[in-house]
Amino acid sequence: MRVTIHRSPTLDAASLALVRDGRVGPLLRLSGDVLGVPARAGLAVRLTDDEELRRLNRLHAGVDAATDVLAFPGDGREWVGDVAISVERAAAQNPAAPAEELRLLAVHGLLHCLGHDHDEPERAGAMTAETRRLLPGQDVPELAPH
Repeated sequence: MRVTIHRSPTLDAASLALVRDGRVGPLLRLSGDVLGVPARAGLAVRLTDDEELRRLNRLHAGVDAATDVLAFPGDGREWVGDVAISVERAAAQNPAAPAEELRLLAVHGLLHCLGHDHDEPERAGAMTAETRRLLPGQDVPELAPH
């Protein structure tokens, strides 16, 4: 899978260091391989701040609040989709291991683009299991159904 990372110009030096430490691009390419995503399929990832995630959440979901990750599925063949992640929120949610949180959010967004969801207990359990498979050795909490 081809992964394109877009870094917001609003990210400060600490956020850019977190982005480097997270190594999201290689993680998502490997995850795509594990999940059987075609090598030529594309995924775009926008690494940004709470303000932009709030704007996107309001525009696309009608929710006027910041969130940690948003996923916009593509056509399922050539375009996997688009993922937007608040680097600011990742650092705040897991200050002890912000790079791990960024990686968790990236995988979460990818899985949503591929049709996974956590809207029901059984699906939440399956999505948690898939996340753990893609992030071995990392603490992955159980997803609560939403």
